[in-house]
Amino acid sequence: MSNIWVPLSGQIAQQRKVETIANNVANANTPGFKKDQLVFKEHLTVLTKGSDDIHIPRKEFSPDDFYHTQGGENAHVAIAGSYTNHDQGQLVPTSNPLDVALNGPGFIEVLTPQGVRYTRAGAFSLSQNGELVTSHGFKVLTPVEMTSEELRGPAALSAPAPEERVLRLPHNQKVSINLQGEVMTRAGAIGRISIVEFSDVQALKKEGNALFINPDESNARRVDIRTTANQGFIEGSNVNAVEEMSELIKAHRHFESIQKAINAYDSITGKAANDLAKF
Repeated sequence: MSNIWVPLSGQIAQQRKVETIANNVANANTPGFKKDQLVFKEHLTVLTKGSDDIHIPRKEFSPDDFYHTQGGENAHVAIAGSYTNHDQGQLVPTSNPLDVALNGPGFIEVLTPQGVRYTRAGAFSLSQNGELVTSHGFKVLTPVEMTSEELRGPAALSAPAPEERVLRLPHNQKVSINLQGEVMTRAGAIGRISIVEFSDVQALKKEGNALFINPDESNARRVDIRTTANQGFIEGSNVNAVEEMSELIKAHRHFESIQKAINAYDSITGKAANDLAKF
């Protein structure tokens, strides 16, 4: 009966993969969405419990003494973790001059009710208060004029609060946004969109609504930004719907194959129990 746990663990892993792919497909048209992928590994009992190098039974030998499984019957498939694929999405032109698509590894800094977050979804609009906000109402911030090192030191006490860095634009005025994220009107520059890059993008934690959390300020890079802001565009999802659907079909087939193996184990166990009951 213990043999059933090996295919069962694989079935659970495939179910997680199906759920992940389904979420990717559902967000294939979500601006700035980055797809997730799972990593699997085989958990070997022998690696955790160890084994002796030599197995010499101190008795009369039998055939079973020459077949050591090393706990292999207790091995199982484990999910090593998931990661977000941050490949660049396609830039899609729009008719909205407030839309901004990033080309490069950076993220736009926004203020949410839970605090500062980072996003690639640049479908912006103006609020009633003249604040530049995302499609979910999160406020776009201007850069803090300090390096990440300064923000981790005593100088951070003099840094403006995120509420003081909200980018505000005048109503009924034509604005232009250059590649550096500077917002300009006929009167000149009125602000700049805060674009932040990260040393380790995989350290970011994914949150809902295309938002990411940066758990460590030392991971952020606020100067010498290579990412460009492209006005009148939005970045599409980096999900390839055809590729994801193909992976979804393969995952379903693997799931069904494992189910057949489990049914076979169940049938064997049932026959063994019935045969033993006859004696």
